[in-house]
Amino acid sequence: MLEQRVGLGEIAREWGRIGLLGFGGPPAHILLLRRLCVERRKWMEPGEFEDGIAATNLLPGPASTQLAIFTAWRLRGTAGALVGGACFISPGLVLILALSVLFLAGDPPLWVLGAAAGAGAAVPAVAVQAATSLVPGSFARVGRERAARARWVGYALAGAVAAILTGPWLVLVLVAAGLAEVAVRARGRRVALPAAVALPALPVLGGLGAVAWVAFKVGALSYGGGFVIIPLMQDDAVHRYHWMTDGQFLNAVALGQVTPGPVVHTVAAVGYAAAGLGGGLLAAAVAFAPSFLFVVLGARHFDRLRADRRVQDFLTGAGPAVVGAIAGSAVPLAASLGEGWQWGVLAAALLWLVAARRGVVLTLLAAGAAGVIAAAAGLPVS
Repeated sequence: MLEQRVGLGEIAREWGRIGLLGFGGPPAHILLLRRLCVERRKWMEPGEFEDGIAATNLLPGPASTQLAIFTAWRLRGTAGALVGGACFISPGLVLILALSVLFLAGDPPLWVLGAAAGAGAAVPAVAVQAATSLVPGSFARVGRERAARARWVGYALAGAVAAILTGPWLVLVLVAAGLAEVAVRARGRRVALPAAVALPALPVLGGLGAVAWVAFKVGALSYGGGFVIIPLMQDDAVHRYHWMTDGQFLNAVALGQVTPGPVVHTVAAVGYAAAGLGGGLLAAAVAFAPSFLFVVLGARHFDRLRADRRVQDFLTGAGPAVVGAIAGSAVPLAASLGEGWQWGVLAAALLWLVAARRGVVLTLLAAGAAGVIAAAAGLPVS
């Protein structure tokens, strides 16, 4: 039974504020939610909040969005989850659709082309930074056993190769790595392994059905969230359905990074490129629907989920594959760069993000400004 009974209007206001101010991805979202729910309002105990973080990280999809939905559920049940989650998602969704109209227009102004080319050039560096930030926690999870560490390296390499070569089939590699670790750690225990995921093999759809299918894969099949969705989308959006060029896809990823809220908002830009405003709204609705379902239907069972050894073993294997996939996604993203000056922007962004450990949003804005300068100087930006 819930201990709190917070009004839906208050949930809408506070979660909307976090959605509006949540620049910087999951770390920023978690910090803002903690300040609100634990420190300022004391709606949740610190340990309960940490358990929420741990449980939502066990689920596929955007973990910080699921945490926002979970904390609102904790205060007002299903109604709170729906209101809080929608208000957390909406500000970034509105902004990324508005920017998509500008950046994905058929004949945008020259300065827009320059800003897009500059910000897009920095996106592969963001992928590398996202992967390196996950390495310490993921590597520590496997323990000190030499064989376990060797498997970690193998899973990471498999994820990287899959991200470079397989596109939407990446999810099968992530699941296979998790199941392999479950099998290895069973050590003679009888463990029921779930059937391999075969969803990417469904017949190719068209129109809005294709938009919904791509969005569903992003929302329901992407372990690790964030940049692991990029190779899942790029092959479909650019090569299979031809909704976008490589350069436009880079723009969409950059927009997902510079807007507040979850990075999964990138899928709304892809949906907009495919079918206009309706496609963008459909893509967002389908991509976020699994997160609401996971929390509303499963929140009462989160403790049991965290205690399940098979789940923990699965994530021990899938985790490094996710890290490798995020790092590997930088290769096709970098291959999309078409102008020499963009490689200079990429090199500067790598130094700024990975060596100097600076923020993503500031990096992308600076890269966009460099693109505007390049366009003004007469350098090619298309």
